[in-house]
Amino acid sequence: MPSHISQVPAISPVSIRERIGSINTAEIISVLKGELTALHIKQAFSTEVAEEITTNFIGSSGLRERKDGVPGQYVGASHYRKDAATYFADAEAARPYVEALFKNLVDPVRAIFGALKRELHNQGIELRLARSERGQANVCRAISWSGRGTFSLDPHDDVAQVLCAGNDYELSSVAHNTVAALNFYPSMPEEGGNLKLWSHKPTVADRISQGVETTGYPYSAAYLDAVPCREFQLKAGDIALIDGGFVHGVTGQSGTGKHRLVLNSFFGFARPDLVLWWT
Repeated sequence: MPSHISQVPAISPVSIRERIGSINTAEIISVLKGELTALHIKQAFSTEVAEEITTNFIGSSGLRERKDGVPGQYVGASHYRKDAATYFADAEAARPYVEALFKNLVDPVRAIFGALKRELHNQGIELRLARSERGQANVCRAISWSGRGTFSLDPHDDVAQVLCAGNDYELSSVAHNTVAALNFYPSMPEEGGNLKLWSHKPTVADRISQGVETTGYPYSAAYLDAVPCREFQLKAGDIALIDGGFVHGVTGQSGTGKHRLVLNSFFGFARPDLVLWWT
C-alpha cells in the first residue's frame, strides 16, 4: 500500500494570464511549450453561441450519465481508463452527437482547432486528431457537472492517465511534453464551479506516494494543504487553457441554478513536428 505521506509536494512556479477578448494562437503555443501555465480568456465567445450549445446539449439523444464517480452527464468520448480500441470505437459512435452540439454554428472549438492547425502548419508542425485503425478522436467532449461538496471534481493531474494509456495509443508520447487541457464554458452556475489550480506539477514519485500513479486522481486535501493555489472565476463564454500536468480541480456548486457545462479537449506535442488533439 502507498504510504500517502512520504512525499512533500514541491512548489512549481506558475505563469498565469487573464484577459478579456478572443484567444490567439501564439498564447496556445506558449502553453504547449510550457512557457505559460494557465490562460483564462473572459468573454471569448458569444453568449448566443453559448446558449445554443447548452440547449443542444440538454436535448441531445447522445446524452450519457457519467460512471466514473463524478456526478453529471456527457456527450462524446473520454480516453480515461480505456484501451485504444474502446476509446476510438466510442469516439466514432459519439461523433454525430458531438457534431450536433454545434449544428450550424460557427463554433469556438473548431475555430481554434482550425486556426492553430494553420499556424502550426506554417511552422512545419502538423496538428491532427489522435487516431488508430478503429477511428479518430472527436474535437471535444461536452460534460455537465452537478457536484456539490467542496469539489465537483477532486484535485487531479491530466498527465498520469496519458502516460499510462498504453503502447497502442499514439498519444502516450504527449505525456513527456505538456498535456494541455482546453475548456470552453457554455454554461456556468451562479456560484462555484470554478477552476482551482495548485502550484504543483507532480512527478511519478509524487503520484506513487498518493496512490494515483495510473490515474492522477484524486490528490488528498492533506497533501495539497501547504501548496499555493489560484482560483479562476468562470462565466459562460469564457475559455480556460492550462498545463494539465499541474494539479487542478473544480469547486463545488451552490444554489439550484444552472449546471456547469464544459467543452473539453486535450492536446500536446507527440513529436517536435506533430501535435495531437483528443478527448
